[in-house]
Amino acid sequence: MTLLRNELGSVLRTNRLRQHRTLRDVSAAARVSLGYLSEVERGQKEASSELLASICEALDMPLWLTLREVSDRLAAQSGHWVPDSVDALLEDELAGAH
Repeated sequence: MTLLRNELGSVLRTNRLRQHRTLRDVSAAARVSLGYLSEVERGQKEASSELLASICEALDMPLWLTLREVSDRLAAQSGHWVPDSVDALLEDELAGAH
């Protein structure tokens, strides 16, 4: 069974590495200890919603997008495919905001 904290940590780590950033850099920006961030990334600790929001902000990644990526990974692991209708809805919403 895949645990939510494992997938969440994997998504956070993947996005941090895509940005070529260190744990130290992100932990400082998120105002969380380096050791705790490392444990969150390895799926050893459950991040509170406040902490998760802070980490996502430090990674310049919206919380909703982080959770969406985690959800998509969990769905794929369980053999389900989720159509990507959110992008079209979001594009329409953003187009109307300008």
